[in-house]
Amino acid sequence: MEILVIGGTRYFGVHMVHSLLGNGHHVTIATRGKTADDFGDKVERIIFDRSDAESMKMLGSRHYEVVIDKIAYCSNDIRYALEVLDCDRYIYMLSTAVYDKKTMDTKECDYNGSERALIWCDRNDFSYREVKQQAENALFQKYANRNWTAVRYPVVLGTDDYTGRLLFYVAHIVKSIPMYIDNLDHQMSFIRSDEAGNFLSFIVDRDLKGAINGSACGTITLREIIQYTEEKTGAKAIISSDGEPAPYNGECSHRINIEKAQSLGFVFSHINDWIYELIEYYIKRLQQTDCC
Repeated sequence: MEILVIGGTRYFGVHMVHSLLGNGHHVTIATRGKTADDFGDKVERIIFDRSDAESMKMLGSRHYEVVIDKIAYCSNDIRYALEVLDCDRYIYMLSTAVYDKKTMDTKECDYNGSERALIWCDRNDFSYREVKQQAENALFQKYANRNWTAVRYPVVLGTDDYTGRLLFYVAHIVKSIPMYIDNLDHQMSFIRSDEAGNFLSFIVDRDLKGAINGSACGTITLREIIQYTEEKTGAKAIISSDGEPAPYNGECSHRINIEKAQSLGFVFSHINDWIYELIEYYIKRLQQTDCC
């Protein structure tokens, strides 16, 4: 297939592009050209500015069977893309942040973008959740006649995670830095970075329209993460109301339902199969840093 990837040079986008190439697709990546990649001459490249409507027009110069948009953020981003793109299928990388309230069985139908008022907005106009909702509202309402898929992921984790959110907890324990945590025992869903990329690659030739969740099987609590780190390091977490606010504060107990994705034949790993190895990776990295 001829596939255009908008973004794709960072984090799980890299896994996705390698998977697409491995499956024999012809890939063009459109980016600002500021992040180096290891794709070499295996991909074509377009340099553009996503926030500039005029720059977006260059993406409409040829036909693509599939466009995977990893960096659309708000409803205006969706509009700028779909008003110019010539494609048979549009796949949008979204987030489970669209759900107003996540539950222990969060299903795709728990957010329906056709039932909300559509507001054309930029990324700084509202909260993260609201602009993500408006992006999906645009798909449901303005572009209902287009063949689109919105992929909703929870927090993505991996050794290549540049956000440092899970590392925050490990580092604060190892370094005895106080932290404030308001949800120690809340069950949470995550997804591993390589699986996040591989699932996007997997669905390009599946008959699928609308929203779909992706997530690792199972959940984990921050207490479990902290206890494992303490056991491996001998350090003790300092949890205090005066400590530095932790990244996952405010997250309620939830589990992302992935039955729809599993029905397509994709197999997600169980979180217990890799989360503890990832914690150990961070511990070793911190120890190596301290030795230098």
